[in-house]
Amino acid sequence: MRESLGIYLHFPFCVKKCSYCDFLSGPADSGTRKAYADALCREIYSFGREYGMRETLSRDGKIPVDTIFLGGGTPSVMDPEDLSRVMETVFKVFDVLPGVEISMEMNPGTFREEMLAFVKKYINRVSLGLQSADDRELQMLGRIHTYSEFESCYGTLRDAGISNINVDLMSAIPGQTLASWERSLDRVLRLRPEHMSCYSLIVEEGTPFYALYEDGRLDLPGEDEEREMYYLTKQILETYGYHRYEISNYALPGCECRHNIRYWRRSPYVGFGIGAASLLDETRWSNTRDLTRYLSGSGSLRDIREEIQDLSVSEQMEEFMFLGLRMMEGVSAADFAEAFGCELDSVFGAVCVRLISEGLLDREGDRYKLTSRGIDISNSVLAEFLLC
Repeated sequence: MRESLGIYLHFPFCVKKCSYCDFLSGPADSGTRKAYADALCREIYSFGREYGMRETLSRDGKIPVDTIFLGGGTPSVMDPEDLSRVMETVFKVFDVLPGVEISMEMNPGTFREEMLAFVKKYINRVSLGLQSADDRELQMLGRIHTYSEFESCYGTLRDAGISNINVDLMSAIPGQTLASWERSLDRVLRLRPEHMSCYSLIVEEGTPFYALYEDGRLDLPGEDEEREMYYLTKQILETYGYHRYEISNYALPGCECRHNIRYWRRSPYVGFGIGAASLLDETRWSNTRDLTRYLSGSGSLRDIREEIQDLSVSEQMEEFMFLGLRMMEGVSAADFAEAFGCELDSVFGAVCVRLISEGLLDREGDRYKLTSRGIDISNSVLAEFLLC
């Protein structure tokens, strides 16, 4: 039997779009949300029928799963009964292994007491989208919650027994200063979450922020101040005992997000819902982003899948490098040789030597890793591993 899968469940609904958000999400009424949960269940059952009896995946008709991630959008905007139906379907169709990590994204502004029964039954890791501990900055971002509401949600989850919580924070946002960023970090770290995801704002085309940016009306921190925020993040988190295991992610020992590590290590996963991506048997695909098409066609996998790509060996090698190097542990030459039957240096040796000479890459024994300077300009460094 092959290795276990990860499952991603996309819930594309939110109360309102934030000013920076370009994710596949938006408001919807309760009827649409309920119909979407039904469609998710149909897709999950369809996958089980088509893939469950494949010997390469399962010997008994049920595929083993060891990570599940409920993302969005805002899963916590869904009715708990609809979420429960989806999770019951997952447990019927898949062999959910003991010790499974089940993560759920939450907006503190959508958390309700009636969600607790669902959380206690199914969820053992919560990711809270805070973004800032400054109410003025939250308002600028278009968030629907205050810091006080975040603290209340955090405390309620702790009281409910959730012992693994991630908090998202965003730096280099409009009106933010180095001092206010430090205050946000300190306020959250005093709560001692197990995991922190700290990202810099990217102004994406098609968002309200992009229109303001184009008009010169977006008050962003300067480049030097943004860089100071970046270095301060690592310094403060290390002081509190968090280790950086990926470019934007920090964790207390043993609390790394197993589902996200699956992506960076190219372990197999299947996404359900509109726009959800999958990697299975070296084939990548995404579901349609059209909600109407998904609602009517989710019972037939071929009717909702798009962008199906059978990865060539070269493409697999590229992904091995530019995904694996996002992690601080880097990539292993022995793992490369085992996966592809050739030496890493025979494929990427020249680019590795050049990047090492430029101070952007290190080799430590069997492993290649980005240096601190390489992390600073990681997008351009990782692009060097494209073979075509």
